[in-house]
Amino acid sequence: MTLGSAVAGRSVVVRVPATSANLGPGFDTLGLALAIYDELVVTATDERGVVVDVTGVGKGEVPTDESNLVASSIAYTFARVGQPVPGLHLSANNVIPHGGGLGSSAAAIVSGVMAAKGLLEGIAELDIDLMLEIATELEGHPDNVAPALFGGLTIAWTADSVPRARKLLVHRAVSPLVFVPGHSVSTAVARSLQPASVPFEDAVFNLSRSALLIAALTQSPELLFEATEDRLHQDYRASAMPETNSLVHTLRDHRFAAVVSGAGPSILVLASQPSDRAAAAVLVAEHAENPWRATMAAVDFKGATVKAHQVEVKPQQ
Repeated sequence: MTLGSAVAGRSVVVRVPATSANLGPGFDTLGLALAIYDELVVTATDERGVVVDVTGVGKGEVPTDESNLVASSIAYTFARVGQPVPGLHLSANNVIPHGGGLGSSAAAIVSGVMAAKGLLEGIAELDIDLMLEIATELEGHPDNVAPALFGGLTIAWTADSVPRARKLLVHRAVSPLVFVPGHSVSTAVARSLQPASVPFEDAVFNLSRSALLIAALTQSPELLFEATEDRLHQDYRASAMPETNSLVHTLRDHRFAAVVSGAGPSILVLASQPSDRAAAAVLVAEHAENPWRATMAAVDFKGATVKAHQVEVKPQQ
């Protein structure tokens, strides 16, 4: 059955970066976009239903129908702006690890919102504030979707229940290094270990470190080690990821600015110069009980992008 959709035949390419939230003290507030990307091609069709082809991370594991997170995010965004949902064909090349604390679900949601924006070009307007609002509604909190949308370092907050974010440029000397294990940790499990209240002095401690971290990431990278100290969440969640906790402490014992990336179990090291990353990688290789993949990633400064997909038509012979 055909739908007669106004967007049928349109096709877009979407590219969304991985993200690391919290960055140590900035719990549920700070996020950083990393130059590790999921990319997909989305085509609107005139037929009912959703078809999803997946290569890379999640192949054979993630849903390939309308329950796929990217597809459901597209449908939600269309409905949010009062537009009928077309048939969809998604071709996804996933690189961001799933369940690793690098914003894979945020990337999928932002991919869907960006795809909807591209498909609805000239039909319905989706400005950046609305996209942040929709993505936050789907994700539940803005700390990962904000850097995925904007790139760079983002500060996220809510005002009158509406999500807001501010993007800051990261100092060029900041050199991220990501360690990804071969296992995942549920974000829900990690959050369940968080206490309902914390000591007053710990709250003050994290306030000071969060403010210092903004300065370290934007102006003074030499302060990154002190600026990434945390007392609000990482130690409480340690039991869910003991090897992550052990390696973070080992790295910090050697003066590396290491933190749990998001809800874990991946680790983010914020080096103040590129050469420090090699030394950190050697340290983890020496102390890890299980294999960890090290990725020397740059900071992504652009955030999510969408453009029309031009299908190459080969001339007949």
